[in-house]
Amino acid sequence: MRNYPEQKVMQAFQLYTALARQGAAGAQAVQLYKSDDEIRALLDAFSREVDCVIVLTSERLFLVPRTKLSPFHVSNDWIKRHYLRAGATNGDLYLLYFAVLVLFGSFYDTYQSPEPTRNFLAMDEWVRLVQERIDQLKRHDPDELKQFEQEFSYNWSLIIEKWEAMDDIKETAKRQSGATISRLSFLDAARRFLIDQELVVDIGNDEVALTEKAKTIIQRFFMEVEYNRGIFEFIYGFERERDDASDQ
Repeated sequence: MRNYPEQKVMQAFQLYTALARQGAAGAQAVQLYKSDDEIRALLDAFSREVDCVIVLTSERLFLVPRTKLSPFHVSNDWIKRHYLRAGATNGDLYLLYFAVLVLFGSFYDTYQSPEPTRNFLAMDEWVRLVQERIDQLKRHDPDELKQFEQEFSYNWSLIIEKWEAMDDIKETAKRQSGATISRLSFLDAARRFLIDQELVVDIGNDEVALTEKAKTIIQRFFMEVEYNRGIFEFIYGFERERDDASDQ
């Protein structure tokens, strides 16, 4: 690392410390990060040392874990304890992650789209979209699905199983209407997680919208094959391939 003035090092470290404690910093930090090349370089270097990246929006800076090795990474057990039902398993966690990916993808009309093409998502539509993606997964041969599980490190079969277990066909017609409520309840837990992580905001009427933080993270990571290994394309590619074929 090049030599930096002591004052710059201290400024950058103070800003890093604030981010490490709170996860975010305000408009003054944004201006400093954008205007001072030395502080920006130092802050980026400090962040890399803890497997994090700096995510910049118009009004805030965020320290975001880049890998599971980061000490700032939220653990799976913590998510289970705070957002999922008692006795939740890794399968429930996989389904939560899957639901989050579906939500993120629903705001963009094409893979690697530069900007969101919708302003909000209603909870009942989120349920429908997850069901659509589950149905697409089920169309795969089981052996093919196993291959995709190895490729993407997602247990697709268990995700399908967990989602479908929420709809008990043995119940009466009246109780079956509660199956949708059960799925809504699960997605509500995912919604609370996303709100707490400042990735969506509740805008009322059972609708959520992406935050600037979420849009930046999606563009920087989820839309980059280097980071997501094509998972958005896998989840949403089926429909687009069919649409492309119908246009020919």
